[in-house]
Amino acid sequence: MSASELSTAQLSGTRVLVTGGTSGLGRAMAQALVQAGARVALTSRDGERAQATAAELGAGAVGIELDVRDPTSVSAAVDGVYGMLEGLDVLVNNAGIGMRTVNPRFMTEPQPFWEVAPAGFGDVLETKATGTFLVAREVVPRMLSAGGGRIVTISMNEQTMTRRGFIPYGPSGAAVEALARVMAADLADTPVTANILLPGGATATGMVPAEMVEELRDNLLDPSIMGPPIVWLASPDAAGVHDERITARDFAEWLAAREKGTREG
Repeated sequence: MSASELSTAQLSGTRVLVTGGTSGLGRAMAQALVQAGARVALTSRDGERAQATAAELGAGAVGIELDVRDPTSVSAAVDGVYGMLEGLDVLVNNAGIGMRTVNPRFMTEPQPFWEVAPAGFGDVLETKATGTFLVAREVVPRMLSAGGGRIVTISMNEQTMTRRGFIPYGPSGAAVEALARVMAADLADTPVTANILLPGGATATGMVPAEMVEELRDNLLDPSIMGPPIVWLASPDAAGVHDERITARDFAEWLAAREKGTREG
């Protein structure tokens, strides 16, 4: 499938769980998947917000309350998803919180790590890293038992992981990236695939301070950039794709090079 055909890809019958799907990258991916015909469960700590977002996205979406930091909540939510969707084909581990929760002025007044409150550090790490682990841990055994499935972990640029003033957001991304690689290694030679997807730059989401949006507007990526690669990763064309790190900004070129290599090979 060419990049130009991705927007019309049909995922009829494909069942997807997108954590943190009510805003930003998560909502953009959920929307693209629904538009491609998938049935999508999207989550939020606020169940009413999840249900409201699902209603906005259309009949193919359902909203689920989920606190990815809480094993009991994760177990209950995944049980609910399997009940409503009658199974699951793709897990998109996206839930996370950004730097604004620990330093609202992180872009203009970087905060050294020794000034970061332990509670804020823990909340960001638990939401992104522990949350990714807990949800994948709950879903993967079910996929293995069902004979297949796909895990997509949402990551960030390596420069962001080590950027000045980006404690704890940067380390949370580094932890998730390492976790995703280990999951891929553990899942090698199984019917479940695991890949990493990242935007490839700062995106116009709520994680960017409002006062900075206008200044950075020309350099911000639209969250919709995540649509084509997540639809492709959920499609039959991505069967067997495993342990890849895909940058949404460069996806068209990456896919063209992959297709060329497949033809020549």
